[in-house]
Amino acid sequence: MELSAPNQIRGRITDLQLGTIMAEVTIDIGGGHSLVAAITRRSVESLRLQKGDEVTAVIKSTEIMVGK
Repeated sequence: MELSAPNQIRGRITDLQLGTIMAEVTIDIGGGHSLVAAITRRSVESLRLQKGDEVTAVIKSTEIMVGK
């Protein structure tokens, strides 16, 4: 998959939590780090995502908020 987005991180799905509308996908990106993405359940089903799949997380954000 080729995309123009520069923030692409490869990893492996370690957990999938399916809700009625949304799903939470946990991706092991190595070095003891994980990303968690909230995507639609329809996307999980159309991509046929499963635990153990190698995937690419594409991060596109116009804003990052940090609070303390």
